[in-house]
Amino acid sequence: MNIQEILKERQKWFEWKNIKPLYEEVMKFQVPSYKFKTGDIIEIKTEENPEILELAKMLKPWRKGPFKINDIFIDSEWKSYIKWNTIKKFLNLENKDILDVGCNNGYHMFRMLEMNPKSITGFDPSALFNLQFEFINSFIKSNIEYKLLGVEHIPYYEKKFDTIFCMGVLYHRKDPIEMLKEVKKGLKKNGEIILDTLIIEGNEEIALSPIRYAKMKNIYFIPTLKTLYNWIEKAKFSHIEFIGKRYTTTNEQRKTKWIEGESLEHFLNKNQTKTIEGYELPLRVYLKIKP
Repeated sequence: MNIQEILKERQKWFEWKNIKPLYEEVMKFQVPSYKFKTGDIIEIKTEENPEILELAKMLKPWRKGPFKINDIFIDSEWKSYIKWNTIKKFLNLENKDILDVGCNNGYHMFRMLEMNPKSITGFDPSALFNLQFEFINSFIKSNIEYKLLGVEHIPYYEKKFDTIFCMGVLYHRKDPIEMLKEVKKGLKKNGEIILDTLIIEGNEEIALSPIRYAKMKNIYFIPTLKTLYNWIEKAKFSHIEFIGKRYTTTNEQRKTKWIEGESLEHFLNKNQTKTIEGYELPLRVYLKIKP
């Protein structure tokens, strides 16, 4: 597989559905002076410019964040710092090469800057999320590399990594064991994967395979924790460190004026005790795994 040919082909995505004019607007945007600080809210201070708000609105929907640029608060659908704060104390990224697969607009990668990694690379095939990243990074001016690639491209990528973040990806793959093997091929010796995925409660070695789950059609398997451990073992990982598990609530994921359409409150039943299909509420587990 020729990664450069794939990237060249995917760059053409910006010509679809009026993405190219938006791409040109973002890429020509200039920031004369700025300062920023990372925290739960990534805050940016720069000269006042009405174009900032115009571009931010054009780049909706904002799924991950939040960000604040001067007085403009981009209140993203997800409070992404809740996930970050769950895993942060288990991370040591200093002077390491990092990959974030399914990086969305780069919120978590910007948070990683606090830990002084050697390099940060993000994979995500979404042209819109890439533009959101470019917009925010025009202020932050980091050396983060963003590639329009997916998890399936990891084995063919020229660089290997000390830590690979794979958060919110596994349940979107038709073959979760094969996906874990693909991610493992991107690791350096003694490398690690930070894995975040949906699970269901139970002690049985089973997995849910719904037509839809919380209105999502692109979910294939949601395992029990025991089944997830079995998948990890079948993919030839020998070390599993349990970080934690937590239900997703409407405090963490909800509709704001910065997204379009529905959010978690619309994906649950009236009492918010089950998904709208009748399954248990979304439950996430966080693991650190090593070959």
